[in-house]
Order: sequence, then structure tokens, then C-alpha cells
Amino acid sequence: MTRIAIALAQDFADWEPALLAAAARSYLGVEIVTASPDGQPVTSMGGFKVIPETSYDALDPETIDALVIPGGLSWEKGTAPDFGDLVHRFRTKGRVVAGICAAASALAGTGILNSVAHTGNALASHQKYGGYDGATLYRDQPQAVSDQGVVTAPGNSPVSFAKEVLKALGLWGPEAAAELSVFSAEHVPA
Repeated sequence: MTRIAIALAQDFADWEPALLAAAARSYLGVEIVTASPDGQPVTSMGGFKVIPETSYDALDPETIDALVIPGGLSWEKGTAPDFGDLVHRFRTKGRVVAGICAAASALAGTGILNSVAHTGNALASHQKYGGYDGATLYRDQPQAVSDQGVVTAPGNSPVSFAKEVLKALGLWGPEAAAELSVFSAEHVPA
């Protein structure tokens, strides 16, 4: 069974991993594992309290196929956890790593975006991180970008983010397409 870990932080953007988690779990039989820095409850930007199954340190890339990090207000507040060790543990094992919104910029800070095509909220956000040297590979577009097992997206793109994560995991097919196409229908010109 495919397993996806969602690494949550205080004030995470609840809408960003929601479609991915719902489609993967309910329609594709994927196990979703939630984690917080210390395994303690976190509250989303919208006020949803999540009691995670585990802590970041306990996430094992030997048994989890993808690490997904949603953005949120913790970066603006200066309280975001350091994802560097966690991200590198998953990449070393060849696992999918995905970041959306401010988390895409946090991935930039780990250095993993320096050799893959990627996107995010803005190139300037990525450039605030000292470990980032991938500006020539930045794609200024509203849809998620996937390259070599790394998925990034701006915060306004949870549908294409979910799609690209599922593709990177080899789970994209007619059932996933049917479920997620419903959520992007409003963006198709009439």
C-alpha cells in the first residue's frame, strides 16, 4: 500500500493538502500519515485542530513513499520548523518530496530545488533562502511542477499539486483524473 506523510506545522494552510489527501485515501486506497514537529496537535489557518499520528523524526522513508509539506502562516510569523533534515532523509531514499506555497520556498532552502524544474509563490520567496541556487530552473506558472520526484506549487494550485504528486507516485489514472477534474471544472472557460 502506498503511504503519504503530510508534515504539518502550526498555522498550516488546510486547503493545500486537502484534495490530495481526500482523493488518495478515499478513492485510491493510499494511507495518509500526519506528522507535526513533536507529534503534538497543530491548528490550521482555518482553525482545524489536527492530532497527528507521529512526529517528523519518527517518519521513516523506508515505509513512506512521499513527504508532502503544505505552506501556511508559520513562515510569515517566523515560527516554521526546519524541514532540512526531514527532506534530505526522504530524498536520499529516492522518495517523492512535495511542497506547496511557502513550503516550496522552504524546499528551496534545503537545496533540493537547485537541480530540478520547480515553481512556487514567487522566485523572490525562494531567493530569500541561502541554500537556493536554482533560479534558472524556476517556472513562473500557476500550475504545479514535477521533476525527478520533486513537486512544487504555488498556494493557489491545490488541484494541480494533487495531480502531480499522484503522478510522481505512479497513481495517476482514470479514477484519479475523474475525481480531481471535478475540482478544477470552475477554471475551465465556459
